[in-house]
Amino acid sequence: MAFWNKKKSDSDSSDAAAPTESQGGAEQAGAKASGGGLLGKFKSGLAKTSRALNTDIRDLWKSQGELVDEDFLKKLFAILVKSDMGGDMARQIRDRIGVDFRARKVELDEVLEIIAQEIQESLQQGGTAIRFAAAGPTVILVVGVNGSGKTTSIAKLAYRYTKQGKRVLLGAGDTFRAAAVEQLTIWSQRIGCDIVTAKQGTDPASVAFQATKRACDENYDICILDTAGRLQTQSNLMQELDKIRRVIAKHIPEAPHEVLLVLDATAGQNAISQARGFSDAAGCSGIVLAKIDGSAKGGVIVPIRQQFDLPVKLVGLGEQLEDMAEFDAELFAKALFDDYRR
Repeated sequence: MAFWNKKKSDSDSSDAAAPTESQGGAEQAGAKASGGGLLGKFKSGLAKTSRALNTDIRDLWKSQGELVDEDFLKKLFAILVKSDMGGDMARQIRDRIGVDFRARKVELDEVLEIIAQEIQESLQQGGTAIRFAAAGPTVILVVGVNGSGKTTSIAKLAYRYTKQGKRVLLGAGDTFRAAAVEQLTIWSQRIGCDIVTAKQGTDPASVAFQATKRACDENYDICILDTAGRLQTQSNLMQELDKIRRVIAKHIPEAPHEVLLVLDATAGQNAISQARGFSDAAGCSGIVLAKIDGSAKGGVIVPIRQQFDLPVKLVGLGEQLEDMAEFDAELFAKALFDDYRR
């Protein structure tokens, strides 16, 4: 077992307070008021999705107003499904427009407003704030398939909390892939946080055990644990994650405080199948949606929220370490449609 130590800055404190929901809310309120900041990041990250969705919807209008009939509703439904927001949401939007405007002419802005409202209301269900321990280290278990952006998302999380003045410890628990341990070690060096590693093939639960023990003994604020992205069978996956949970609880009975499932937005509908095994096995508490900036399929966030009944807590909006934001349903809806309203 290897420990990579970094010099703690003067601003760090072993008893530093965890970020609060009110602090996060104030940050978001400022971004909303300014029209920049976080809203700007959402717009940038969702540019491909927004452009594709709005272009297709706008093409339905041959004149200033379009008659809402069966043909119009059928075409609108197909466009919404194509955006990967799922059949349930597409039907919900289609049916509302059908009820509100049937046999009447509807303007583009009216349709965009209804779509934005329905998406926002769906995604607002469930809290987005990360749950922190009332005392002692907060343990965040991160799961997801290989290639989903899991390692980078862990790095972004570590950077986010380190910049807030928190002492962060990483546990490189994906010991089946030497590259995963190496990548996370490099990230820890760049960020300036500490990491617990082990040789390839070491039992991942032993990494979790050592990391949480050290987090308690040395008064870290946050311990983020990586896990294997692939195991041979669903049964093996469940057994491994159950074992990790048990060893964590030996040091911190209420841990893990969060189990975050990282999903790749560029995978579209495949992101849903990615989620199934890990969601069931890991007892996930929230989703990190990675790689939104590279996707024209950002609408997949809607069926993921509906099918798994899990709140989207964080989103990756770019390639830089600072490009991770707390999810905000209102900003998400604004970013999709604001720039295309007449």
